[in-house]
Amino acid sequence: MYHLRCSGTHYEAGYRWGNLVLKNGNKLDHCPTFELTEEIYAFAKKCEAEYKTHFPEVLNEIKGIAEGNGVPVETLQALLFSMYCFSFDNKCTCFAFHTQDEIVFGRNSDFLVDLEKSYMNCLYRLEGAFAFNGNTTAFVQMEDGVNEHGLAVGLTFVYPHVRKPGLNSGMLVRCLLEKCSTTAQAIELLHSLPIASAQTLTLADKSGEIAVVECNPVTIEVIRPREGEVFVATANNFNSTSMYKFRNPDIDDWCSDERYQTARNALEQNRGSYTVPFAQDILSGKYGFMCQYDRKKNADTVWSVVYDLKRKQVWRVEGNPARKPFQEDKRMKLDY
Repeated sequence: MYHLRCSGTHYEAGYRWGNLVLKNGNKLDHCPTFELTEEIYAFAKKCEAEYKTHFPEVLNEIKGIAEGNGVPVETLQALLFSMYCFSFDNKCTCFAFHTQDEIVFGRNSDFLVDLEKSYMNCLYRLEGAFAFNGNTTAFVQMEDGVNEHGLAVGLTFVYPHVRKPGLNSGMLVRCLLEKCSTTAQAIELLHSLPIASAQTLTLADKSGEIAVVECNPVTIEVIRPREGEVFVATANNFNSTSMYKFRNPDIDDWCSDERYQTARNALEQNRGSYTVPFAQDILSGKYGFMCQYDRKKNADTVWSVVYDLKRKQVWRVEGNPARKPFQEDKRMKLDY
């Protein structure tokens, strides 16, 4: 996993990183998982207008990366704005729980083995934005993270039946981490943003408020813990009644429903065990199928993370948690 620190303005941070990538002999002018077609360029151009209104800071960062790396900004926008909107690649599982003594968020990111050396952990501390510690299989966008106010956010991608110009999954996570300090604020902001792709967003804050938001360009559904429960869980499918019609049973979703049931069953059946080690055990596959992929098929859990919002700790495995131990990341002090 590549480790990145970003500071200064969005443009300055972008320029430094883009130039560093260039000095290491790499140009950011293509995507290894999909082709940049005329359709994608046209879609990205429409998205740009929405970013100018709702998240202009990230446009400055992308401009900085483009100028630092010597590539057209339109190419980077096409690459970044179309992710999650046209194809169905990365898989993941999220859950969160809270008790009087614990507030914990857990997530596995499952993706392609042959790209695992390029995945990134990022420490962002930019002017005019909340600082955060986040992880991504791309760049600029985030797939999970926790910010300086104790808000944790993580996505799971869902097959894109519909799309429209707006912010995609990874940009939504990035936007929430930079602009929101609580679950309630994140949900309110989501209702005001144009959404481009289909996803679930798991939210947990330092007060213990947790939720899963199932959303796509036409519908938003907020899922709270069921009566008598203090947890939420999700994988790469919609589970609410209103969103169920947007499922696609014909795709290979890497056992999404099985991973979802593993998490739910573990949380339902072990209510006296809610701790950080318990969360790590769920993610490690000790309660059923979660990360037990066949790497020979180019699929694996490429990182696993637990955010302990009570103790202000970040625990991460850079690889599959069934084979590697969780290590505490102490580089960013959470002062909330």
